[in-house]
Amino acid sequence: MSLVGSSVEQRAVVNGGAGFIGSHLVDALLDRGASEVIVVDNLVRGRLANLDAARCDRLRVIEADIRDRDALAEAMRGADTVYHLAAQSTVMGAAQDVDYTFTTNVVGTYNVLRVAHDERVKRVVFTSSREVYGEPLCLPVDEGHPLMSINSYGASKVSGEALCRAFTRESELETVVLRLANVFGPRDYGRVIPHWIEQARAGRELVVYGGEQVIDFIWVGHVVEAIIRTATSDRTLPPINVASGTGTRILDLARRISQVVGHANPVRIEPRRTIEVARFIGNVERMTQLLGMAPPTDPLANLPQMVRPLAATAA
Repeated sequence: MSLVGSSVEQRAVVNGGAGFIGSHLVDALLDRGASEVIVVDNLVRGRLANLDAARCDRLRVIEADIRDRDALAEAMRGADTVYHLAAQSTVMGAAQDVDYTFTTNVVGTYNVLRVAHDERVKRVVFTSSREVYGEPLCLPVDEGHPLMSINSYGASKVSGEALCRAFTRESELETVVLRLANVFGPRDYGRVIPHWIEQARAGRELVVYGGEQVIDFIWVGHVVEAIIRTATSDRTLPPINVASGTGTRILDLARRISQVVGHANPVRIEPRRTIEVARFIGNVERMTQLLGMAPPTDPLANLPQMVRPLAATAA
């Protein structure tokens, strides 16, 4: 995949900017010339250490919650673009605390849109999820597929998309929705790839829930590129899948991780968790046509880059 680094001369707000994807986005924005980047993060999942490499006089960090409108107003004043990544961002975490999921992902998103409108922000980029589709009727899944989420996380993202659509129709605020597949890369934790790498390095067995899952994995660098291209596009954009367009069997992922780490880790099959979607492959035609991004030939090609950060952290 060839990515062309476009210049970003803007004052940007990144909600959730100390998190996994958000911190990589902050790095990219600063590298490409953003005049100022303001991070808003409540540090529930985000970590200030994720921003260590980005520390400079063009970065400002506000430790605040997106449910706090006053903090959002302070952050967005004079901003050109708001990247809204702040969320309860895992399926299992959402199920464990539905109230936090609703107030953050739905009410918090409303607050972001309302304040962005009031502060005359030009565009809000909203990172949604493939979870909005639920169990797909067919594969690959295009953006016209019905939104049939089967868990509270997916439902909260459907609500966020609806709010974006309403604000765009009722005001001059531009919103763009990106539906992310399963993103992986350094700085992530608690999801299947970083968890299995940690388990594999320790020589432990890898626990697979179900075993029949087919998942579309996408490298964080590809996602960041898509987010930036969306923000800098001069056209009105519909919802766009950001995915590899390739399905990976979960058992093949386990074997691939064992190979990368260098251990022959045993795999234990447990009953499937019914709140998780079993099969997803994204149709990437819109991503290719509207953002000019070709999907990766091998979606797991960057997997070896995940091992070194974990080793460094353990040391």
